[in-house]
Amino acid sequence: MAATDLSALHAAIRDVPDFPKPGILFKDITPLLADAALTAQAISAMLEPFAQRRIDKVVGIDARGFIFGSMIAQRIGAGFVPIRKKGKLPWRTRGVDYSLEYGTASVEMHEDALRPGEQVLLADDLLATGGTAAAALQLIDQSGATLVGSSFLIELTFLEGRQRLAQSPIVHCPLRY
Repeated sequence: MAATDLSALHAAIRDVPDFPKPGILFKDITPLLADAALTAQAISAMLEPFAQRRIDKVVGIDARGFIFGSMIAQRIGAGFVPIRKKGKLPWRTRGVDYSLEYGTASVEMHEDALRPGEQVLLADDLLATGGTAAAALQLIDQSGATLVGSSFLIELTFLEGRQRLAQSPIVHCPLRY
């Protein structure tokens, strides 16, 4: 897979000041998603370090991870597994609680979504503080599947979320702010 020109991807990310609250500079991916060629480039960039790896399932985190995870899964011929907020999946689940700045949250995955020995890639749009991603990695680990790595389109480096993902063999983020 050829290296992706990241400048076009950077240019497509819109900064939205003071969203969802004052003092936050939100990185809006919707202009990138509206352009099919840029979206394809983003998926290629997210897959670069995993091009030679066998991946059986791609796990996407609710909600924008569903977009990127399912596109990655389709591109490489893998299955897709959603990790959702507690209470949103219709069958038997396993869950993990994790800490937020003010309280806790929970994410869940179907009990039978991953099997021991399957090669799994975690995908999401953004790595910020890393709390939700770390919880997703716990769910993957509990399933007995083998984590190949984690891929996020964007990393907000100043929030140091990468430090919470030490159990991931590769943490890949093509766009870093």
